[in-house]
Amino acid sequence: MQFRAAEDGDTVALAHMWHKGWHEGHAAHVPAALVALRTVAEFEGRTASHLAQTTVMELDGQIAGFHMLEGDEIYQFYVGAGFRGTGAAKTLMRHAEAALAGRLAWLACAVGNARAARFYEKSGWQQAATFDYHVETASGAMTVSCWRYEKHLPPES
Repeated sequence: MQFRAAEDGDTVALAHMWHKGWHEGHAAHVPAALVALRTVAEFEGRTASHLAQTTVMELDGQIAGFHMLEGDEIYQFYVGAGFRGTGAAKTLMRHAEAALAGRLAWLACAVGNARAARFYEKSGWQQAATFDYHVETASGAMTVSCWRYEKHLPPES
């Protein structure tokens, strides 16, 4: 696996991965109004606006996944469907954690997204709280009930 900063030319591919992964993991656990807003076009706009915070993971020239960091938060974390079960998610998580070394890092997971929660817990993240997370949409912020996961990441040696 190789890592690199996201580039403008990645926007469409990342947006499609994010759109598909988001709907698989979140659509059953968030308000229907939010699901209706989460179109490919919306994800393309959100991806473009967050490119500077995005790291792409590639395998043999194919985008296998990406993460977006915002302060101490792993803001977005997705692995392409064809790379699931290969260890790619574990590798991507290690990369995100290394970028946040020396901090109390956190991430939000929609309440009910058991698959993601299991992965975070296997990766050593602790569920710290349930809270109302304000998510961005083209129509303004919406509230989603989320589990807050935290992990104290030691400084890199």
